[in-house]
Amino acid sequence: MKGIKQLARHLDISIGTVSRALNGKPDVNPETRKRVLAAAEAFGYAPNQSGRSLRQGTTNAIGFMIELSADTNASSDDFFMGVFDGVQTVLSRHKLDLVVFPCPADQRPVEYLQRIVGRRLVDAMIISATLRNDARIEFLKKAGIPFIALGRSNSGGDLRWIDLDFEGVASGSVDRLVEHGHKRIAIAIPADDINLGHVFHDGYRAALERHDIAYDPALVYRQERIVEGGHGLAARIAATDNPPTAIMLSTEVLAPSLYRGLEGHGMVPGKDIAVIGFRDNPRARYLTPSLTCHSFSLSALGEAVAETLLADMPAYAKNYPGKATNKIWPLTFLPGESDDFVLPH
Repeated sequence: MKGIKQLARHLDISIGTVSRALNGKPDVNPETRKRVLAAAEAFGYAPNQSGRSLRQGTTNAIGFMIELSADTNASSDDFFMGVFDGVQTVLSRHKLDLVVFPCPADQRPVEYLQRIVGRRLVDAMIISATLRNDARIEFLKKAGIPFIALGRSNSGGDLRWIDLDFEGVASGSVDRLVEHGHKRIAIAIPADDINLGHVFHDGYRAALERHDIAYDPALVYRQERIVEGGHGLAARIAATDNPPTAIMLSTEVLAPSLYRGLEGHGMVPGKDIAVIGFRDNPRARYLTPSLTCHSFSLSALGEAVAETLLADMPAYAKNYPGKATNKIWPLTFLPGESDDFVLPH
């Protein structure tokens, strides 16, 4: 592989002209640019990206931080890969690269993020799994690095984010269950402080109030977001003196083990208890009875995240007019058999 000096010597032109041609500068004769690019391809020339980044003060890379956990390991096989695909589709338009940073479960996320930013590995960041009060957001704002959160938070004040419509899912699910005669409607929300649990809970409670159904804290199950968490959830439901007739899930990982757990306690989903899952995903797609849940395009979500981020970056903002806005991402309702029964009056 030849370097830029060898290319210049081979073409018998100056190093500066070769550099400007490779970098797309306008002050290069079109024929000269064509010769330079052809020679670079023929000789397998690759620019020294590290040196270029130092000179330009940019990395041409966007970071995406995910936190490794039992929940991530359980659901990221389709969720994050689908979102990454959409993000990279947008970044490729500008010859930007997506770099994924997996934060180990035994490290504090804010400290992990501080190392990434301190080493100047990326030009901007995407963070996910936002907490109600998230130290990463406060840090990124102070650091002055462009970023967007996949999820809302109370931190950071004027925060740029895109989030799934957890309120809409909770509200619509309650409406459907009430229409089918249910009044003892339970929810399963994460046991930790991830903000989606708070948002889902608030939407559920508001929907109950609309239907004049008393809110019962005993019907709010806080459950770890792990694949086998549904077993514990089923045991708690079965042990209740006055069990719920329906349950709504705020994450997708619980549904398969909840089915197995309920059946182990002599309860049949879709017959003895209505179940509404959160998101359609490979693990839940072949459950019997079919799971009532919601769907959306992961790739389209990723594209929106990337476009919204770039709309806030001066070098790319002109390409995305009107995109620098926070968004609630809609989900499509997918009726199944798991809640398709009406309680007798």
